[in-house]
Amino acid sequence: MKKSLIVSVVLGLALVAGTAFAGNITKVRIGTEGAYPPFNYVDKNGDLQGFDVDIAKAICKAAGVECEFVMQDWDGLIPGLLAKKFDAIIASMSITQERLKKVDFTKKYYLTPAKFACKKGFKVEITPEGLKGLNVGVQRGTIHDNFVRDKFGKTVKIKSYATLDEANMDLISGRIDLVFADSVALSDGLLKSEAGKDYDFIGPGFTDQKWFGEGIGIAVRKGSPDLVSLLNKAILDIRANGDYQKVNAKHFDFDVYGD
Repeated sequence: MKKSLIVSVVLGLALVAGTAFAGNITKVRIGTEGAYPPFNYVDKNGDLQGFDVDIAKAICKAAGVECEFVMQDWDGLIPGLLAKKFDAIIASMSITQERLKKVDFTKKYYLTPAKFACKKGFKVEITPEGLKGLNVGVQRGTIHDNFVRDKFGKTVKIKSYATLDEANMDLISGRIDLVFADSVALSDGLLKSEAGKDYDFIGPGFTDQKWFGEGIGIAVRKGSPDLVSLLNKAILDIRANGDYQKVNAKHFDFDVYGD
């Protein structure tokens, strides 16, 4: 499937209170990766699926706007937003100080910890010395990549990948010793799979705000206050009317929103 594939989804009428609230916004083009299950991925029929996608649809419905999904490789999401290929990013992107220099964010729509995973029975202490000389896989250009480089980069060998799936495959093939990523993405994308049955989490969960920010938010171009207001109101609305909880229950057996 080509990454330039655009999937249009009509989710509501423009002439409702929500659009008037946001300066008559009637359509929002949403950039997402499509390679980060269970949050966003392409199913066997070529359709976008996942928590991010369903939350985006719920937000658009609450805002009374039409939404169009644009698939984009992770590395190109912020550049694509700045180039006006789309208007917002809903792709499990953390709100960090570094990203806030380039884009604006809504309030969070979920927050989960990051963890290491490795083969069951692999005895290792999650410290710089404990991981010394080991090969750790991360998805390139992510907060997880930054965290491992800052905390463990002097002692571990870091291998970065375009997608988390590629890192997981190298872990299973024995090319790396551990993977570090979002705990839910690792659980659904690796540990619950047949190929990942011999793998498990190791060590604590990490949520340090310095690296992981305030949670996962929707990124928009700077100077878009009406769009930020519209999306923030829609997030609050779906939390209040139960639509958020319905999407959460479809994908997870725990509250992904966090504290």
